[in-house]
Amino acid sequence: MSDTPRAVPGVLQIAPYQQGKSKIGERLPRYKLSANESAFGTPPAAVDAYESIRDLLHRYPDGNQADLREAIADVYGLEADQIVCGNGSEEIIGLTIRCFMDAGDELLLSENFFGVCALYAMSVGAKVVTAPEKHFVTDVDALLARVTDRTRVVILANPNNPTGTYVAPAEIERLHQGLPSNVVLLLDGAYAEYVTAPDYDAGAELVERSENVVMTRSFSKMFGLAGLRIGWCYAPPGIVGVLQRLRVPFNANAAAMAAAAEAVRDQAWVERVRDHNARWLARISEELTRLGVRVVPSVANFYLIVFDDCDGKSAAGAAGALEAEGIIPRPVGAGGGDGHDVLRITVGDDDANRAVLDVLQRYLTA
Repeated sequence: MSDTPRAVPGVLQIAPYQQGKSKIGERLPRYKLSANESAFGTPPAAVDAYESIRDLLHRYPDGNQADLREAIADVYGLEADQIVCGNGSEEIIGLTIRCFMDAGDELLLSENFFGVCALYAMSVGAKVVTAPEKHFVTDVDALLARVTDRTRVVILANPNNPTGTYVAPAEIERLHQGLPSNVVLLLDGAYAEYVTAPDYDAGAELVERSENVVMTRSFSKMFGLAGLRIGWCYAPPGIVGVLQRLRVPFNANAAAMAAAAEAVRDQAWVERVRDHNARWLARISEELTRLGVRVVPSVANFYLIVFDDCDGKSAAGAAGALEAEGIIPRPVGAGGGDGHDVLRITVGDDDANRAVLDVLQRYLTA
């Protein structure tokens, strides 16, 4: 018998999460395009709100999260009492898994999934089941074919990461209709604010007419608050009541909530950033396609380049060329598309995007 503490078996199976690079060797980059962070920083009103609470740092934050929930509800037309905020939307994902899954249960994911989802499932002894995608797009039929009597939670990132692709509302509806009523469908909308496709829907209406759907959202991407770790979910009252039992009282800090409340109200900021993003996605795709590489159609603030059968050029080679010029992309490893040779790059500001295109043009034509 061991005389040292023994970790829970599921935890020992987890490989530590590896975040994207922030330096090239010991050097800071010219452009960090590895983490899908905002190209424009944080809305000024959110910065002001953050600074305004500096004399209140000795006080606990509002455990009821009232101001932020009301701000979100006002902007999106939601019910404030069906909103739960967290330390990033990933905490909400973790809460959902911990509340509704047990050892031996199954978490169902699409092939390209957010790694933290699997981490939480394994920590409770659950099994992770994945469904293959079609051309980097979530395949609803493949997901439904893998539902068993042990399936308890299905998580669908929409738009997905690292692919940037999305699933239209009719397909989401079909997925939901095909799931048993005791299975939670979690729609992860971390990149929802960037989508310009007319047939996209993040899932709030489905939440309101269902008992088993959760929509998560993030302030890390569009609103540039990644450093404060703040996110939220919209869920039916029954699920909210369960999440609130496990949510710790002060999981969202005061600075994050103050900044987020002002950020979400600045919808002019959202429109400006979204327009910039859409314009550059179109230009980047056009120019790289002309150079002979495939760019997966993206609606998020990043794009996935596929180097399969690309005349000796590779994702690793492209990443090396970019890093040599002080630009950090994100090489995609496990779960990166069924063995495809791919590289993910965040849409930056004008200078960053032009620099990426210049480097890749030289690399691909050398």
